[in-house]
Amino acid sequence: MILQGNSWKFGDDISTDHIAPGRLFHLRSNLPELAKHVLVDAREDFAPNVKKGDFVVAGSNFGLGSSREHAPTIIKIAGVSAVIAKSFARIFFRNCVNIGLPAIIADTDKIDEGDKLEVELSAGVINNVTKGIKLTFSPLPDVMTRILADGGLVEHIKKNQGFNL
Repeated sequence: MILQGNSWKFGDDISTDHIAPGRLFHLRSNLPELAKHVLVDAREDFAPNVKKGDFVVAGSNFGLGSSREHAPTIIKIAGVSAVIAKSFARIFFRNCVNIGLPAIIADTDKIDEGDKLEVELSAGVINNVTKGIKLTFSPLPDVMTRILADGGLVEHIKKNQGFNL
C-alpha cells in the first residue's frame, strides 16, 4: 500500500481537544460536519484546505488527552491518508488502527510543511519527493496492516470472522 499526498506540519502535544474541540460536542453525532472543524484549535487553515491523501505530520505525543474515538475518525473523514508523528498517545494510536487510519511513528524533523510524500506502509519507507530523501520507520505488524487494508477493525472482523455486526 503506497500513500501519496502533501504534508501539514504540527508541533508536539496535539491533543484530542485540538483535533475535536470540546466546544463542538454538539456535532459528535454528525461526524462529517465535525470533520469540517478538524484540528481547528491547532491550525485554523487546516480543515478548509486539506486535500484527500494529505498527511498530518507532527512531533511527539500526538493525540494525548481523552480517548475520543471520533478524533481519528474525523481526521480520516477529512481525507488524511495517515498521521506521521514522533510518538502517539497509546489510546489514540490504537483508535487510529481500529478505524483504519494509519498512524506512523517516525522522525519527522526532515519533513516540512507542504512536502510531497509517498509512504510505503509495508516497507516502512517515507519518500520525501520534495527533498529527494527517504526516511524509514518500523513497519506496522502484519495484523495491523491487514486491519488497515480492510478499512478498520469492524470491517476486518466482518471479513475474517464471518460476523454480521
